[in-house]
Amino acid sequence: MSTDNYPEISIIMGIYNCESTLNEAVASIKNQTVQNWELIMCDDGSSDRTYEIAENLQRADKRIVLLKNEHNLGLNITLNNCLKKARGAYIARMDGDDRCRFDRFEKELNILRLHPDISIVSSDMEFFDNTGIWGKISHPAEPKTKDFVRESPFCHAACMVRREAYNIVGGYTVANRLMRVEDYHLWIKMYAAGFRGKNIHEPLYQMRDDRNAYRRRSFRNRINESYVKCIAIRTFKLPFYNYIYALRPLIVGMMPERIYDVLHRRRLKSR
Repeated sequence: MSTDNYPEISIIMGIYNCESTLNEAVASIKNQTVQNWELIMCDDGSSDRTYEIAENLQRADKRIVLLKNEHNLGLNITLNNCLKKARGAYIARMDGDDRCRFDRFEKELNILRLHPDISIVSSDMEFFDNTGIWGKISHPAEPKTKDFVRESPFCHAACMVRREAYNIVGGYTVANRLMRVEDYHLWIKMYAAGFRGKNIHEPLYQMRDDRNAYRRRSFRNRINESYVKCIAIRTFKLPFYNYIYALRPLIVGMMPERIYDVLHRRRLKSR
């Protein structure tokens, strides 16, 4: 089958109760310097007007594909549903309440085109709320397996990945123990399969997140993060002392809120 009319980039987006932000998120995609894309949105059982707004966006732009889960299934299943419809050689992520810089796709695509040994590209990410930008996160330029025990080595929502890498690892793993860390686990699977990645040290992506969102992170999610760190240690046969890092999410979860506030804000402002 000829791929001449296929989009080069497939953007996969799970949408859930984001009626007030979805138009802005899609506008930042439509404003990209690279226009050969398709946007695959899957509504994950929204209870507001998200799906109606997505329908309007689809009618206005034929590059948009719209799917719908009958009820809330979670991000991993939702993104896997999007992947089944993806036709592009490259898969980009985006969330329905975020925005990205106009040249994001161009910069990520250039790296993947010029470096066949690179299969994952992401960038620095800024955090913003209604008062403006309040923090930033950055990861190593070329993450090594030893970097996986500290934290997820790529910003998920800002990534662009070769479709081949998703196909070979079977997309996102669906498991309760991987809720909220499905991307972290995805990178482990890809590196274990021989794929490698790169981070662009420019803030090409902005995540909408209030300053206190981390406080609402459940202890169950912290247990899941610890579990994934243990998977990384075993998968990459890292030295035993790395299990100290696996305990960190649990220690942080038990830390007094006032102390964690100081450490968290200092970390995001310094990166």
